[in-house]
Amino acid sequence: MEAVELQAAGVVTDLSIWGLVRQADFVVKLVLMILLLASFWCWAIIFDKSRQLKRLRAKAEEFEESFWSGGSLEELYERIGGAPDHPLAMLFSVAMREWSLATARGMPIADMRSPSGLQQRIDRVMTVAFQREMEGLEQRLGFLATVGSTAPFIGLFGTVWGIMNSFQSIAVTKNTSLAVVAPGIAEALLATALGLVAAIPAVVAYNKLSNDLNRYAGRLETFAGEFGALLSRQLAERGA
Repeated sequence: MEAVELQAAGVVTDLSIWGLVRQADFVVKLVLMILLLASFWCWAIIFDKSRQLKRLRAKAEEFEESFWSGGSLEELYERIGGAPDHPLAMLFSVAMREWSLATARGMPIADMRSPSGLQQRIDRVMTVAFQREMEGLEQRLGFLATVGSTAPFIGLFGTVWGIMNSFQSIAVTKNTSLAVVAPGIAEALLATALGLVAAIPAVVAYNKLSNDLNRYAGRLETFAGEFGALLSRQLAERGA
């Protein structure tokens, strides 16, 4: 943006963006700094979460292809190991760990089907793993919601302060010319604009990422239900 200058009584006022920031009141500068930092951190969260969800979806598709290929679940468990690198594999791993421990100890089928038996333990460990994984995925999303709801008001505070500076300039100089009131009004408008620049992407990204996480959570819940049903059928076959 080209610099715009106003001149009155030999005083030149630079109304370019950088000129406004440089000449702004300390409070307005503080508001602008807060909004800039909030916007920067929001974009960092947006890029990080978007990349993370894309990677998780790819890994989930790869895992489900292996899981439903008809191969041995024990071989798949050995291949994944004790350190799965995505939530879907984590649900499978914790369930298979309980299954392997029970079968290795030779637990009777009647005990496996009891209220405190194997299948109930598997359901509980998958539920706990699901909640823990989702809590990890939802980290820092609250910051987007906070910025989306508060940034316009922070910008509004800078707006009010800039307008107050304009009125003070009028009172001191007893001059209502544009050169006197323009800097304060321009500062006010800049704070408002920056508040919206920080808030709008944060709100849009929060809604988009929340919807993506809800769909991914539904995918995890569907897998947990299908895997639990598969283990239940295997228990029934053993007891037959």
